[in-house]
Amino acid sequence: MADCVKCGKKLGFFNYSGAGDKCVDCIHADHMASREANREQARLNEETRSAEIEAIVLTTETASSLNIIKRIEIVTAECAFGMNIFKDLFAGVRDIVGGRSEAVQKTMRDARKTALYELKREAHLVGANAVIGVDLDYVELSNVGSMIMLIASGTAVIVEEQIT
Repeated sequence: MADCVKCGKKLGFFNYSGAGDKCVDCIHADHMASREANREQARLNEETRSAEIEAIVLTTETASSLNIIKRIEIVTAECAFGMNIFKDLFAGVRDIVGGRSEAVQKTMRDARKTALYELKREAHLVGANAVIGVDLDYVELSNVGSMIMLIASGTAVIVEEQIT
């Protein structure tokens, strides 16, 4: 039998891969290295995409430090979040005895962050680098409060890059 071209082991019946001139261990190591490289590339692509999507988001129509070059269109993002039965139960108890419900607040905070990210993504897709006049509207989707929907809307614009 031949030797593995990568590690030099003798290729026998138990370590021959059937895939050329490498042993099973070397083929497995190559496969794992390839998977790790693919994961790293996907992570870098996601970081690049997130950096591109980062846009200025304002609740006002203008800001003294920004020069709006072009208004593109209205963009919206919708986000529906469900609260599980335990959050509903504890929110009901808080309703009776009073106090803040951190579980509900966390769900609403997550909904806001998600909706604003989606709004930035929508603006990026139409070529904008900012969203102005942002409005957030919360809607209760069921009468027991187990689903909330957050709608974010604003005007996608291009602002002049500021040199600092």
